[in-house]
Amino acid sequence: MPIRRLPPETVNRIAAGEVVERPASAVKELVENALDAGAAQVEVQADGGGLSRILVADDGSGLSPDELALAIERHATSKLGPDEAGDYDLLNIATLGFRGEALPSIGSVARLSIASRARGSADAHMILVEAGAVAPVAPSPFPGPHGARVEVRDLFYATPARLKFMKSERAEALAIAEEIKRQAMAHEAVGFALDLDGRRTLRLPAESKGPDGRLARLAAIMGRDFADNALQVDYQRDGVRLSGFAGLPTFNRGNSAHQYLFVNGRPVRDRLLQGALRGAYADFLARDRHPLVALYLELDPNQVDVNVHPAKAEVRFRDPALVRGLIVGGLRHTLAGAGHRASTSVAEDALSHLRPAYAPPSQPSAEGFSAWRAGGWQPNAMAQAVAQAIPGLTEVSARAEPTAYPTAQAYGAPGVAEPPAPSVVFDPVDFPLGAARAQVHETYIVSQTRDGVVIVDQHAAHERLVYERMKVEMDEGGVARQVLLLPEVVELDPAEAERVAAKAEELAALGLMVEPFGPGAILVRETPALLGETDVTGLIRDIADDIAENGQALALKERLAEVCSTMACHGSVRAGRRLTAPEMNALLRQMEATPHSGQCNHGRPTYVELKLADIERLFGRR
Repeated sequence: MPIRRLPPETVNRIAAGEVVERPASAVKELVENALDAGAAQVEVQADGGGLSRILVADDGSGLSPDELALAIERHATSKLGPDEAGDYDLLNIATLGFRGEALPSIGSVARLSIASRARGSADAHMILVEAGAVAPVAPSPFPGPHGARVEVRDLFYATPARLKFMKSERAEALAIAEEIKRQAMAHEAVGFALDLDGRRTLRLPAESKGPDGRLARLAAIMGRDFADNALQVDYQRDGVRLSGFAGLPTFNRGNSAHQYLFVNGRPVRDRLLQGALRGAYADFLARDRHPLVALYLELDPNQVDVNVHPAKAEVRFRDPALVRGLIVGGLRHTLAGAGHRASTSVAEDALSHLRPAYAPPSQPSAEGFSAWRAGGWQPNAMAQAVAQAIPGLTEVSARAEPTAYPTAQAYGAPGVAEPPAPSVVFDPVDFPLGAARAQVHETYIVSQTRDGVVIVDQHAAHERLVYERMKVEMDEGGVARQVLLLPEVVELDPAEAERVAAKAEELAALGLMVEPFGPGAILVRETPALLGETDVTGLIRDIADDIAENGQALALKERLAEVCSTMACHGSVRAGRRLTAPEMNALLRQMEATPHSGQCNHGRPTYVELKLADIERLFGRR
């Protein structure tokens, strides 16, 4: 078959298959155009999941009649300019779009209309494109002083086969909403509005630039709980800045849908983030739980390549190890700074499961009450008999904390000797976790704070304390190694073996001594003593998979952490052990001084704090 030059219409439809995969892809391209035009307000309407109609309106700089004609031509863009030598630098891109493919691709498979008034212009104009056929530019009405209104109707009507691959209208509408949310999180200073099938779905007013405005925007999208349980991240290294917010480990989800990464204001999906989050939260979450984060990377455009895919959803970093190290290190420092703090949702979940019980009112007897209307109650003879029949009921309750001052009986009869003037002492209830009052079911410590009650799981809390101490000792003294009687040779793919050998120094710091053994093989001489008798071949293969996927040997770190966690579990205070008051208070003070003590090694909370105001609401006192 001879080589043929394809007609422009066919070329545009081929390109549309890459750029406009679904209605959400078209919305993404049009919203990014609006943001690049300097819009302060972006409004989006979609009907029929975006397949029937999409409208994106903005108040940006707008387009002149000549620019309208150029905008629907392939690879025509205002976002790239030549340098002094006439060259176009694709590695120094400061805008969201730059390829000049979106509008002609959409126009080749749908009915596209663009109406716009340029800033400072008195007249507005419109251009129409239907399945690649372009109509002349003509005058048009326009509601605003400047900006653009891009309407897409009957998406993929020119390529009916593509419609068979579309999901349901509801699924496509949800994808559009998710795309708008991502763009809104990336640009908090821009207002967004979304209507789906005529229903108001999203209204996000413009927020102030900076951490406060960004957190307000994230809270509006990810929920108010995120704002209450998020830690601010702000670190910089070698010209790369990491900012944003990371959720507490106890504030987690069953999937990774609430993990967002933005690079120079561009929402991206990058597996680098997945590996970095897994490494940063490895000590705090089980494998099936995922943190909530929104992280923003700012770096020189020359250090990141956004021209990887036509959809621009993927990027490549020039120094991925630097970026990953910054994310992991920044998150770990942030989580360590949270101390023993646990998420507020823990207390809210506990309160939601509590239901006040109401007893039917009964008429008080004359014997049981005196001055009933005044509220004074006196026990009758039957009540006194019951009280005397139950051992300990009439005794004074034993408080866990020592009494602040001696009683009068300690100095003799009342009035004979007065106690000395009390000295100023620190009340234990002023500690963050309060003063221990009791132990319930020989498993839970109940402590009192100035404005509430704290319930501590003694085993989970002590397990975290032991685990953190073991990690510090391991870091300070290094990981003890055991020499294999016979070095083991592990066969791998040559590329995998090369990657593992390149990480030999990092593995040695973790107690695993490896060296290359010809092409496609790794020789293992020593293993971490903590692992005992382990499957060396399986370990090396897991490490090779982790290096290929995440760029770091997480498998070995996780195995060491798992062993430490198991040892900490067996070496910690068990449920069912009765603790003395000093032991309970010592545990509380140690929790306050230990980072990450708010959650156990699997991300579960170690304590629940109930505020007095919430408890009073349960009993109708508020």
